[in-house]
Amino acid sequence: MFTITRLNHAVLYVRDATVALDFYRDVLGFTVVESMGPQAHFLRASGSDNHHDLGLFGIGPEAPPPTRGERVGLYHLAWEVATLPDLATARVTLANAGALTGQSDHGASLSLYAQDPDGNQFELFWLIPRDEWATRAFGTRPLDLEGELARRGHGVDGAADTRTSVDQRVT
Repeated sequence: MFTITRLNHAVLYVRDATVALDFYRDVLGFTVVESMGPQAHFLRASGSDNHHDLGLFGIGPEAPPPTRGERVGLYHLAWEVATLPDLATARVTLANAGALTGQSDHGASLSLYAQDPDGNQFELFWLIPRDEWATRAFGTRPLDLEGELARRGHGVDGAADTRTSVDQRVT
């Protein structure tokens, strides 16, 4: 047997690689590592030491959207953020970009769900410290981000404004 240590990168087919590049750069903070003309871009996440974390391959404007469980295929990608305040900042950024689609507390992680301009779903999450996993039930429940920030001693300056801007955009 062999050992897999982590996912190194993902590659997505998108309608327009430049539009997708703009989203991942401007909304999620990825940087361009290399481009192969306008049809292929390789991006690195801000806290990564990989050569690239995401490849984007443009396949044309007529390409159908991703499926939502109608066919076998990728459901979503998940990227971990370093801190809980990073997750709070990401929530505002995703909401302002019109990309935020959901928020959940999974017991072991606090998660935001979003989609890119092509409808590819992704998750940004903060991993709850391992020593808390046994005391938190695994499952899916509503995310109380402001409560988690307060319980963990993070300032919640602007939290009311954050909650309002997100609630106005997420149904």
